Amino acid sequence: MASPDASPIQVIDRMAAVLDALAAREVGASLKYLGAETGLHPSTAFRILASLIQHGFVVRDEAGLYLLGPRLLQLAAKVRVGLDVRAVARPEMEWLRDQLGETVNLTVRQGDEVVYVERVTSNRMMRVEQVIGSRAPLHVTAVGKLMLGEVGAAATREYAKRTRLPAYTVNTRHEIKTLLEDIGISTARGYALDDEEAELGVGCIGALVRDASGAAVAGLSVSAPMERRRMDWVPLVQEAARRVSARLGYAG
Repeated sequence: MASPDASPIQVIDRMAAVLDALAAREVGASLKYLGAETGLHPSTAFRILASLIQHGFVVRDEAGLYLLGPRLLQLAAKVRVGLDVRAVARPEMEWLRDQLGETVNLTVRQGDEVVYVERVTSNRMMRVEQVIGSRAPLHVTAVGKLMLGEVGAAATREYAKRTRLPAYTVNTRHEIKTLLEDIGISTARGYALDDEEAELGVGCIGALVRDASGAAVAGLSVSAPMERRRMDWVPLVQEAARRVSARLGYAG
């Protein structure tokens, strides 16, 4: 596969370049296109592609175009199953905590609730802390509202019927009309707020975490006393969620 002057490391780099070029195409790619995109001589690109085809990483269709092969899907599935979202998220949660000086939470959906599965706390004497393993209804949390946005209005109405949208504070969205309005706004802008809806005096900013398939698998949020919460934190929360998603393989 390798030319005489190519080291094993160069071969790996060239293989990676070919796979990246194929991944950038929604349709198959010709040998000429791949050579131009990677800077490889056509004969070198051809030898690399032949080896990738042999191992199932690339396939060639009837028109002679090259596409990513099924072996990559098999490996990707194993990576997704093996990833622990808590372990993946924690470095970015710590980064966000250090930027804001406030508690950062990681939540997942279980049924009609979010469950707090990880947190990093601030060193402030007055801080908001959620116990790992504790739960909250979807409609009273920032991340929960975004998760309802993922399933759509019809499913949210079913959620409202099941739970009856209990009010935890005077600010809780306990009517379906106002809840749907809030969810729609939050989904469109890519982040949600908890404005003292679960607990008076406490506010949150949340964003979703997505896996390689684009599914919302978790949510990242920062919690703080309302007098300290600032809206200029939003881009940082979104950036931390984006970084976690990228670690999980999300390319969107």
